[in-house]
Amino acid sequence: MSVRHTTQADHATTLAAGTTAARALAVLRITTGLVFLWAFLDKLFGLGYATAAERAWINGGSPTKGFLGGVEVGPFDTAFQAIAGAWWANWLFMLGLAGVGIAVTLGIGLRVSAVAGTVMMLLMWLAEFPLDRFTAAGEPSMSTNPLIDYHIIYAIALIVAAVTYAGNTWGLGKQWAALPLVQRQQWLI
Repeated sequence: MSVRHTTQADHATTLAAGTTAARALAVLRITTGLVFLWAFLDKLFGLGYATAAERAWINGGSPTKGFLGGVEVGPFDTAFQAIAGAWWANWLFMLGLAGVGIAVTLGIGLRVSAVAGTVMMLLMWLAEFPLDRFTAAGEPSMSTNPLIDYHIIYAIALIVAAVTYAGNTWGLGKQWAALPLVQRQQWLI
């Protein structure tokens, strides 16, 4: 018995391009990708929103030090504080933001992006640990929901974009899937 691997082309009829649903998923994909790209650009250049210019990565700042260094909740607070500002944590974080942002915005490599972005979002969820109502100092944690927060929503959006082939509408998903490397390595779709 032979096992036939399905390709993106096999699923092309799953969601007809040009339908309202396909366009809505494309909007979800693009806006989610732009969230990751914006975070990357703001941390890289210090655009003055979440990151001031003097704390920009290109100016010697650390993309992870502010967020992870301020972790005061959850069972992993000291572990996250310990890696805050480490060169490898900065590089992994920035490569993750850029890679997921570019791929999702363009509609390519959505499976890999969904996995990488979901891992990133779950780690950030753990760092903010919304299950705790109080910080280590006894102050309110300001958690608005103990389970579902924006990190979970972004992870779900990445997964939905991948499983619905949202890169085929207003993206380069079909062209990406047609590349010989991607044809041989289906996990790259």
